[in-house]
Amino acid sequence: MGKEKTLCNNNWHSLEVGEVIELLTTNATKGLPEKDANERLAQFGENILPEKKKESRLLRFFKHFNDILIYILLIAAIVTAFLGHWADTVVIVIVAVVNACIGYFQENKAEKALEDIKKMLSHTAQIVRDGKRLEIGASHLAVGDLVILHPGDKIPADLRLIKSDNLRIEESALTGESIPSQKNVGAIAVDTPLGDRDNMAFSTTTVSAGTGMGIVVATGQNTEIGKINRMMSEVKLITTPLLRQTAKFGKTVSFVIIAIAVLVFIFGYFYRHYDTGELLMSVIGLAIAAIPEGLPAILSIILAIGVQNMAKRKAIVRTLPSVETLGSVAVICSDKTGTLTKNEMTVKTLVTSDDQFSITGTGYSPVGDVVKDNEIVDFNAESVLDSLIGCFYICNEASLGKDEEDNWYIKGDPTEGALITLYEKASVDHHETDRIATIPFDSEYKYMATLVEAEDKNIIYIKGAPDRLLDMAGKELSLSGEKPFDRQNWENAITGLAGKGQRVIGGAYKIVTKDKKNLSHEDLHEDVTFLGLAGIIDPPREEAIEAIKQCSEAGITVKMITGDHIETAKSIGLEMGIGDGIKALEGKAIEQMTDEELESAAVEYNIFARTSPEHKLRLVKALQARNIICAMTGDGVNDAPALKKADVGIAMGIKGTEVTKDAAEMVLADDNFSTIAAAVEEGRRVYDNLKKTILFILPTNGAESFLIIASILFGTLMPLTPIQILWVNMVTSVTISLALAFEKLEPDTMKQPPRSPQTPLLDGYFIWRILFVSVLIGGGTLLLNLYLLNNGVSEDIVRTVTIQTIVITQMFHLYNSRSIRKSAFSGDFFGNKAVFVVSGLLILLQLVITYIPFMNQVFGTVKLPLHFWIYPFVFGFIIFIIVEAEKWVMRLMDKKTDK
Repeated sequence: MGKEKTLCNNNWHSLEVGEVIELLTTNATKGLPEKDANERLAQFGENILPEKKKESRLLRFFKHFNDILIYILLIAAIVTAFLGHWADTVVIVIVAVVNACIGYFQENKAEKALEDIKKMLSHTAQIVRDGKRLEIGASHLAVGDLVILHPGDKIPADLRLIKSDNLRIEESALTGESIPSQKNVGAIAVDTPLGDRDNMAFSTTTVSAGTGMGIVVATGQNTEIGKINRMMSEVKLITTPLLRQTAKFGKTVSFVIIAIAVLVFIFGYFYRHYDTGELLMSVIGLAIAAIPEGLPAILSIILAIGVQNMAKRKAIVRTLPSVETLGSVAVICSDKTGTLTKNEMTVKTLVTSDDQFSITGTGYSPVGDVVKDNEIVDFNAESVLDSLIGCFYICNEASLGKDEEDNWYIKGDPTEGALITLYEKASVDHHETDRIATIPFDSEYKYMATLVEAEDKNIIYIKGAPDRLLDMAGKELSLSGEKPFDRQNWENAITGLAGKGQRVIGGAYKIVTKDKKNLSHEDLHEDVTFLGLAGIIDPPREEAIEAIKQCSEAGITVKMITGDHIETAKSIGLEMGIGDGIKALEGKAIEQMTDEELESAAVEYNIFARTSPEHKLRLVKALQARNIICAMTGDGVNDAPALKKADVGIAMGIKGTEVTKDAAEMVLADDNFSTIAAAVEEGRRVYDNLKKTILFILPTNGAESFLIIASILFGTLMPLTPIQILWVNMVTSVTISLALAFEKLEPDTMKQPPRSPQTPLLDGYFIWRILFVSVLIGGGTLLLNLYLLNNGVSEDIVRTVTIQTIVITQMFHLYNSRSIRKSAFSGDFFGNKAVFVVSGLLILLQLVITYIPFMNQVFGTVKLPLHFWIYPFVFGFIIFIIVEAEKWVMRLMDKKTDK
């Protein structure tokens, strides 16, 4: 038990190399004995991540029948089959199956996130075992194995480094750091954040430069990537506001339907003495009439249309309900690197002994200028600046290039790439210099030096950490020539650049004789002249700044959650309009907080720095605990658990990892934060149109229910059969209501705050309007039926007229529903052409059910004489006028309330 606990230690970074070797009983040169490796593999398992049990497609399909409204429909199908009404049974079952099919095919069922994490794992590893150098499958690595690292290698497991020769590892996908991490081997503090553990190498990250060796300290699910995998497995997916509201609505409607159906059956049986079979069919008709069975289908279709519209705006939505959820997002938690920023290091400031300069342009595109006092610099008069930029170019191993799509990229270290881009922007003499010797960058010395030829002398150029160059310098170069070195002045300049969130690089030189042909560290101990400083940042996306402003106007708060340093985060946040540049919270502080304390902090702070995947996940949970609908954006593996937990996870499509994309509900095809603002706008439009659709559909169910209940109470003709009710419900749901999906965004929608998740699907006004229109249509149709029956019209014709009256009246009501409060004629009346197209389609369908013999047989309709058509059209127009009058009265009441 003690040995197992030792091998699962999480604080390897705090131990010296010798302690690690002793605890793991391995060897720094010979590696792990084969016998020990096999025993540990047997004890702890292979270096793989556990697989999640997959759900069968059949089970996923049948889950779409798990709805109480569908249960009532299926019970109705069983009863109609028992009574011998097979046509009714078949149609009811078809409706239920169609709804399930739409739900199954519209939502994305591929839960690939965990599989894609496995794809990121290294397939092979170079190791030393029993003193022999081997290449083995990464899955066979054991704790204690000695792994050899080279440039381009993918780290196969979590390693405690024991040797580092200029080793740099790209960890942005795991830690959020925008630049490769420089690795060392010394022990560091126990509480060092993940992003600062420079003596560790983590599984799935990549060696960008140098070589090294490390001892395996964690494999499989015990690695940092394994912890993320486990977090994603444990994340409980939450339902969207719309699904929660529709589920609650369904339960409420079901309870009311069953209660009314039972009461009506009892009344009809004991007081009206209906035949049992006939009464059962009437009650089934009542249940079917009250159930908005077309609503799930139309909701799915409207959401699918929203998905298509978002795709046109570069936002790829992977799950349908997320479209609507976007409309209620109140907080967007955004990663910094690659999301709000370009993830392309850029030189923004240059400092010489005489002046400070700004550089325009961002990223690796060599477009921009060196500027002083808002004017482009004349390099003929800025010899020191010329020398500084030349120094940065000569002491450099990176190169700049273009891909097939004319996008600029760098090969090599991002910081060096930024300096190459600076050189290409500047109007300096772009001539090649012959290098004689070079001292590569080394983490121990923190600088790079290059010896080059000059006309009558040779020059050593030095580039590196400012503090190391300040220790070397004895002079500084100014426009008036070399002068005594003012260290305090340069330290103040370094502090100023760091305060702006800029990473600072220094440049210097030393003149040597022409016969100098080699280079060593000892050559740099004296006679070094300091040239100046460069301030480098990962620049904000210009379009993201505007998008954050739009979000603010829409009542949406943007919070930056990053693995970067706190000063950098505050500076970038202030520039982008996030936070005040002062308040920020670090991951170390988050770890000390209780859940309740974090809930308050999550609301109070807008910038969170040096965060780990666990911190991001806790922050999302904290916001959700306050009933805040939140979105989380990101591009790295470290973002995946938080993306999966968030109400809407948003991944970067270009720079995002496959793991992140598969954990997210939405992917930005252009990696543009501003696309989120466009998606929120579309989400709000979709929700408004969903409410309009519900306001339109439910009066159909209400009118039919009112009609049937009244008929049973008064003992009159049953106005519609169950199969006729299904026709009315489906034709109004899946044809004319679909037009409302294409209604444009209401004015000022993006100036309103996000709606509360507690906002009911049907507020007081909606309930009033649905009841009002239901009674108008149902009551008016009942009076029309009684009038026709009293005038000797046959029952078949009356039922056919009833079908036409309800459907045609709903077609008129469609124009009422295009705006909830405003007049049907306000705004762009002809802007939504779909309304007129579906109106024509509806009339065609009603002609089909009335005049085609097959439809007459199935639905129990008859051919109507022409003069009977005047009733549904006149009645529909009257209802349209009455509803418009009601909306006018409500607008007057709104004005009085506002006053």
